Amino acid sequence: MEISMFIAYAVVGVLLALTLTASATFTLQRNDQIVANMQKVQVPDSWLPRLAALKAAGAIGLVAGLWVTPLGVAAAVGVTLYFIGAVISHLRVKDYELAPAAVLTLVAAAALTLRILA
Repeated sequence: MEISMFIAYAVVGVLLALTLTASATFTLQRNDQIVANMQKVQVPDSWLPRLAALKAAGAIGLVAGLWVTPLGVAAAVGVTLYFIGAVISHLRVKDYELAPAAVLTLVAAAALTLRILA
């Protein structure tokens, strides 16, 4: 069972890492859609590089977590908390277009669960 949990973590973790990498890249490039979403939830423009760095760190940690279990767990916790914060940010300004953040919260929580069980 452990090997199948590890394989499941590998698939979910790597796909989530790819998503985070793309999001970090678009954030650093100040993609119009990303900037508009951040402005909608009142995130200061000066936070964009920091948020991109957090996404990149999460991606690196998820991949490194394939070899170093505690790092994978820590990264999955961090990414889950990041996206919980994103959901809260949307709700705070009564923006209910939060499906991407909610889905990524669930995927990050799944990665965390799978890494703990593997």
